Amino acid sequence: MPGELRDDSVFVADVKEGSRHYNKGNFGYPMHGGGLELDLIEAVFLLECDRLEVLCDGRQMTFEELFIHASAVHDGFDIVYIVYRDLRQRGFVVKAESGGFDLSVFPRGSTMSDSRPTYMVRAVSERTEACMTDLSGEVAQTENAGRRLLYGVVDEEGDLTYYIMSARDPGGSVKANGVARAVRGHLIRDRVFVFDGEGAKALREGGFYGKIDGSGLQLSLIEGCHLISTGELEVESSSGSMSESELREFGRRSQNEFDLRMKAFVDLRRRGLVVKTGFKYGTHFRVYEGSPDDCHARYLVHAIKASQVTMWPEISRTVRLSGGVKKEILFCRVGSSVEYLEFKWFRP
Repeated sequence: MPGELRDDSVFVADVKEGSRHYNKGNFGYPMHGGGLELDLIEAVFLLECDRLEVLCDGRQMTFEELFIHASAVHDGFDIVYIVYRDLRQRGFVVKAESGGFDLSVFPRGSTMSDSRPTYMVRAVSERTEACMTDLSGEVAQTENAGRRLLYGVVDEEGDLTYYIMSARDPGGSVKANGVARAVRGHLIRDRVFVFDGEGAKALREGGFYGKIDGSGLQLSLIEGCHLISTGELEVESSSGSMSESELREFGRRSQNEFDLRMKAFVDLRRRGLVVKTGFKYGTHFRVYEGSPDDCHARYLVHAIKASQVTMWPEISRTVRLSGGVKKEILFCRVGSSVEYLEFKWFRP
């Protein structure tokens, strides 16, 4: 099929050939009066598949020449093309997009005239920064349109990994029963110990706080601050009784990202979830929907600043780890409000 390059499109004048590629492969856009207009990414793909010849000023272009031309016209063309080609080879109808997304993907076996896109795709290099504010906005935009957000991440060797991103609203069934009286605890190093057996049992059984160790209950600083705020705990240090603000300030001085993790912890407990340290999994928390004695943790939760910028290898590492232990990884964006984003490895 012959086509002519003009600026950032390739035009196919042959009405029969243009109609065949549009009707059978959903390539290009029909022109008024007949013929077909192809995006550069479609033209490069068809040329690579030996289904198109491209002329420029009467001379036939090689794949190399057209690819270099497209890369000069569109920033990041090489990355987007790898994703486009992979999805096309998997049998999807794929169209180039402008604006915030790179590609739209229609269901297999469908046409643009009888279906809507299932996925909106962003194609990025593994060396690209991932801004959580941007990701959150893209998730909201796609979900509001009834679509899903798919990221195609291309590594330095051209290999491709896909991630589905979505907003989550986690919830559990555990509501803390509270205690009849405030339990006394002692701040020792960076934990709070409760040696009152009855009080330790009440906190453990009433809300699954802390861990029974020998004859006492160990609480994290975050649990201690939370329980002071609910009136269920009083904390003493070597210098006397501590208020909630004093214990919080101690937490800030002794632990990194204390306020960030504290906000995430409080929100998760409010949702009826049981929250424990996620240290062994390399995240801030492991989270249970019910009693930890009766079920496994469903989520791993990592608290991040709402505007945090990270790198894709860090996201990949976290997602791979969570998949290996059969848990769902949620990134908890903490700002003026708290929201949860799920990153999941995906095979189209």
